[in-house]
Amino acid sequence: MKNLTIKDIYEHFDRIGSLTFATIDEDFPETRIAHFRAYDDEGLYFMTMYTKSFYKQLKKTGKVSACGLYAPTQIEHTEDNELIFQPGYSIRISGNVKEVPIEEIKKKNNEIFDYCIKDQNKYKAMVVFCLYNAKGEIFDYDFEKINRPHKLERVRFSYGDIKHTPAGLKINSIRCISCEKCEKVCSFSAIKKSKNKYYIDSKFCDECGDCYINCPVQAINLKD
Repeated sequence: MKNLTIKDIYEHFDRIGSLTFATIDEDFPETRIAHFRAYDDEGLYFMTMYTKSFYKQLKKTGKVSACGLYAPTQIEHTEDNELIFQPGYSIRISGNVKEVPIEEIKKKNNEIFDYCIKDQNKYKAMVVFCLYNAKGEIFDYDFEKINRPHKLERVRFSYGDIKHTPAGLKINSIRCISCEKCEKVCSFSAIKKSKNKYYIDSKFCDECGDCYINCPVQAINLKD
């Protein structure tokens, strides 16, 4: 998958529609359903009302996370009680937010913000926030290999001043003895061979840990 622009990220979220937004409260994380309403080169935009706890938490921490699923949410069961997930993708994003005055939104003179302006005219307590620094991931899955020969394609993205860390576990090429055990146990087809050494293709890796558990020389590096 190509490097994602803010427009690409917005379109993946917009295709889903209703999303889960999470903020930090004093004692617990809190979630609610909302959606991104617009985008431009500065980031993704969403709205809430300054009378809500959502607003107060955003203002206090300056942080938010959002995620959504583009797939049927129902899970099927086989006769052996195995789970079947229909192909789809999930997308998540986390970062820093700032409140944007409605007058600044109007000055953008961009029709994508028309709904924001109309909604603020209708509900005077409505305000706009911009997610201006963010990182996230698209997790595109086909666990039953219905449409392709591998279960997973994932891509991480970021914009603004935040950088994302690559997905996937890593193989230490110095420790690797090319015993093939990791490749044999990997059900995600993520482990490849080059110059008699094995490596993990991060876009296919689910970080399930099978290779880590089965490596006889501890050549698999966990995250962090």
